[in-house]
This record gives sequence, structure tokens and C-alpha cells, in this order.
Amino acid sequence: MPLTTPTSATANAALRQYAVVTANYWAFTLTDGALRMLIVLHFYQLGFTPLAIASLFLFYELFGVITNLVGGWLGARVGLNKTMNIGLLLQVVALSMLLLPAPLLTVVWVMAAQALSGIAKDLNKMSAKSSLKLLLPDDAQGALYRWVALLTGSKNALKGVGFFLGGLLLTLFGFQGAIAAMAAALALIWGLSLFLLQRDLGKSKFKPKFKEIFSKSPAINKLAAARLFLFGARDVWFVIALPLYLATTAGWSQTAIGSFLAVWVIGYGMVQALAPVFTGRAVADPTDQRAGIFAAVRWAAVLCSIPLFISIGMVYSGEPLWILIGGLMLFGAVFAVNSALHSYLIVRLAGRDGVSLDVGFYYMANAMGRLVGTLLSGAVYQTAGLPACLWVSSGFLVLTLLISVSLARSNSH
Repeated sequence: MPLTTPTSATANAALRQYAVVTANYWAFTLTDGALRMLIVLHFYQLGFTPLAIASLFLFYELFGVITNLVGGWLGARVGLNKTMNIGLLLQVVALSMLLLPAPLLTVVWVMAAQALSGIAKDLNKMSAKSSLKLLLPDDAQGALYRWVALLTGSKNALKGVGFFLGGLLLTLFGFQGAIAAMAAALALIWGLSLFLLQRDLGKSKFKPKFKEIFSKSPAINKLAAARLFLFGARDVWFVIALPLYLATTAGWSQTAIGSFLAVWVIGYGMVQALAPVFTGRAVADPTDQRAGIFAAVRWAAVLCSIPLFISIGMVYSGEPLWILIGGLMLFGAVFAVNSALHSYLIVRLAGRDGVSLDVGFYYMANAMGRLVGTLLSGAVYQTAGLPACLWVSSGFLVLTLLISVSLARSNSH
């Protein structure tokens, strides 16, 4: 299915910018996924508890919340090209901070580096997602849905490659060697982006005031709330609990853990990129946005019971590891479609002028969900184990479903 709208100089220029935005997003995502895996496995080797490891990501997620709010306002004022390039540069700085000798890598220092990385990641993501709204006309909703799904899905597939890369590089070159290689590669991408990215991309015609960072749209507020619990439901088991369960209870090696998480995220990303195929063309009807919202309700209803059944199966089955692996593959596929629908809906519902304000607010909720999920992943796993993390995940997904139903009702007229 072609990604372009009718051929013209404008359409070809938009496609070229889409390619640049996607390449930037891909490069950043590889380092982001690898860095997360490096930190989890490296500090586990040093004897950190699950909750202590979770705390290393506290500033990463917290500053992601702040960045999405402020970054959306900044992008509308100065342009999305600048916020994307700032994000790439900050990630290079964050990686460079971790090149200190091991005795100097204190918890506070690593948390500070992760804070910069969190700012960088959400500037990059907000800029990439917001720019898609501006590269297509309002009546090209089918193309917009495919572009959003492809960008998001390919990003998550590459994040899976990053997980694998992180585990492999840690085994082959050690922590500092892996960090140095990633910093050098991303610095090169940043230099290229300075010359290739459209200079006025996303710059608003008006100068939004700082107080306008909070959305006034009830639909966007509800979608943001649904996103918060959706991603909290994923990260409550995925970020800390799952890798440590595989390392301790299952006895897997670092490379095996990195490979499994890579396969899971790659598969998740592939399904996400193909979400328009699974949900049908009606979702992107340019004359009716309700179809997309109703699809989000249906897929959330399917998803909310999966973690619960995985947890029950792990407790009462003689093969808990296989129940976990099979169940999480199913969870990943259904979650991917949910996430793709949300990503499309926020771009569709956002205003065209100053689009980054709405998208930034929405991804603030996304980051808040990851923050809550990350902290609960360490705390719940340490006190009650992985099955309990899955129970919490199911509860969060029920809340996602209820909020999605409310959004559908409010847009049914």
C-alpha cells in the first residue's frame, strides 16, 4: 500500500522530510533501547536490588513528563527541527556522561545522565510525531494513519534491536565500550540532521503562551488518560520485573535476555506498523473520527484480560515460563494495535497550528504512565513477584478501557 498521496513536488518534499524524521527517530531509538538494557543488566551485575535499578530510571521518566509539556510549547515557538536536533545532541551528552570510570558512576550521576536521556528521548519523539500532522493535508487520513503506524512500529522494532544490541555489546565490549560506540554513532547522525531537516518545520504561526501547554480539549484529555494507564500496564512488568525474572528464576544469560526482549519488541513493532491492516480502512475515514475511537475501545477490551490469564497460568501451571513467554507474545501483538490506534488518534485530534502543544501534552501522559509503571515494576516485583505485576497490569488496562468508553460516548454525537 503506497505511503504517498497524489504525486506532486509538495508530496515528494513531504516524503523526503518523512524519511529524514524517520531516520533520526530510528537512530535515536537504537541507542535508547540499548542504553536501557545496558543499565538494567550492568547494575544488576553490581548487586543492585530491583527497586534500586528502577530508581535509576526515575529521572528518565520524570523529566520525560516535564519535557513533553515544555517541549510541545517550545516546538510550536521555535520549530520541530530545532527540538528534534536538540534531542539528538542531549542524548550524545547523556551517553558521554556514562564514560566515567566505574567507581565514579554513582547512583546520583547515573540518574542525572538518565534525566538528560529522558529529555532527549521525549523531545525527539514529540518532534517526530508532531511533524507528521504537518506533512499531509487534512483529507489524507488514510496516509496519515499509515505514516504514523509505520513510524511508530518501525521505531519499536528498532528498540527491540537496541535491547539485543545492549546485551550483546555488554558481553563483548563491556559497559564503557558499548557506551562510547553509541555516542560516536549518534553524534554523526546529529551532524547530518542539522543539514537535512526542514528549518521551519512545525513552527506555529502564533506564539503560544506558556500557560497553553495544558490541553483544553476534553477528547485529548481523555485520550491522554487512557494512554497513561495503557503504558503503565506495559511497563509494570516489562521494565524491571521481566528481565530480572528471566535472570534469576529462569536462569537466562544476559545475551538470552536481551535476545528475547528484542524479539518481543521487534514483533510488537512489526504488528504496530501493520495496524492499519488489522483495524481496517474505516478507522481513517476523513469524514468521521468516531470509527478510530470505537476501534480503540474494542482492542482495549481484548487486551485487559490477557495479563490476568498469564498470571493465573503461571501460578497454577507446571510450565510457568512457557505460559509467560506465550502470553507475553499475545499481549505484545494486541498491545501494539492499541498503541498504534492511540498514536494515530492524537495526531488526528490535535490542532494543525501548534500541533506540538497537543501532542506534547498527550506524550506527557505517556511518560507519566511509564514513570508509574517503572516504579511499580521494581517495587511490586521485589515484594510479590512477577505474577503480582501482571495483576496490576490488568487493573490498569481495565481503567484504559473505561476511559476509552467515555471518550467514545462523548464523541458519539
